[in-house]
Amino acid sequence: MRHFGHLTPQVRQRLFHREPGEFTADSPARLLSAALGATLYSPATRPHLADDVVKQAARGVVSMVLCLEDSIDDAEVEQGEANLVRQFAALAALPAPAALPLLFVRVRTAGQIPDLVRRLGPAVRLLSGFVLPKFTGERGLPFLEAVQAAEAACGRRLFAMPVLESPELLYRESRVETLEGIFRAVDKYRDRVLALRLGVTDFCSSYGLRRAPDMTAYDVQIVASVIADVVNMLGRADGTGFTVTGPVWEYFRAQERMFKPQLRQSPFLEVQAAGLRETLIEHAMDGLLREISLDQANGLLGKTCIHPSHVLPVHALSVVSHEEYSDAADILRPERGGGGVLRSAYTNKMNEVKPHRAWAERTLLRAEVFGVAREDVGFVELLAAGIPGGPAAP
Repeated sequence: MRHFGHLTPQVRQRLFHREPGEFTADSPARLLSAALGATLYSPATRPHLADDVVKQAARGVVSMVLCLEDSIDDAEVEQGEANLVRQFAALAALPAPAALPLLFVRVRTAGQIPDLVRRLGPAVRLLSGFVLPKFTGERGLPFLEAVQAAEAACGRRLFAMPVLESPELLYRESRVETLEGIFRAVDKYRDRVLALRLGVTDFCSSYGLRRAPDMTAYDVQIVASVIADVVNMLGRADGTGFTVTGPVWEYFRAQERMFKPQLRQSPFLEVQAAGLRETLIEHAMDGLLREISLDQANGLLGKTCIHPSHVLPVHALSVVSHEEYSDAADILRPERGGGGVLRSAYTNKMNEVKPHRAWAERTLLRAEVFGVAREDVGFVELLAAGIPGGPAAP
């Protein structure tokens, strides 16, 4: 699989200076954690779930979570488990299962993990791992132990993606202790933990809050403070950190807006692009684009998504710009090992080799999976190329 693999080779060649690389479910964890992109959630009870997975893969989705937790009613868990087993069997019977996205199951209890792996039988080869809810150091360890045991039982590598969403993490008086406990747990099972996911909806619920489509998670100060502390303690670039993914964006319907649209006009000056801007604003997507940009600025990579329309914006804004790539490659030249300061090839900034090295390494990893845009290609062109019925290329 590859990002933007749903576009024709000709279109990709016109969009990318360096095309997104291919990867599989068996690729190194470091690569897969960066490649998750827009992880699309779907309730495990959907009757045509296998068809949905195939359809979304054809539209560019590379990671999905099939949810047995908050997205379904408590009374539907048994039905959801049975449906998952049936749908995995249907997917395993397809002639080309390699075209499927990375598939994860979000469970409610640790006991579901070995039970589902056993019930999946041979179809477990399509499973990449489990999403672990309400994760803390104490509650999370049984889940991680279950993933390790299930992996040993089925003989297939299985990853864990803990969701950080508990009240203990939100409350100031218990936050540091909770983060320390989480770190001890995930560090012990570091080889199993693909990424840490932020459950911002649960954070907001603890205070009866819900952000409007005009606002991002970073405008809700209680939530923003948690994100900052999670990245501070769990997302460090010194080799001890983990990939932390961006919070879910809840909105996908047009509704009356209270505030002026925030999506600036300058990237949309051409007539065709201006039409795209109006479409994005109409569907409350300008807030999503702003939040993705803030995710990246705050050290997050990838995003939880609950609607297919969110996938392309996440991926388009994850592509490395030609300028970023130029700076990162220059900083990491072997002859720069001694440090120093150099002028950017774009002559608009100074690149300080030692302080910017970690940023450059992360940028080149992102370039490996999302590609590098051509010098004259921005996220507007990437969005337009991927929208059904949109222009095929810039």
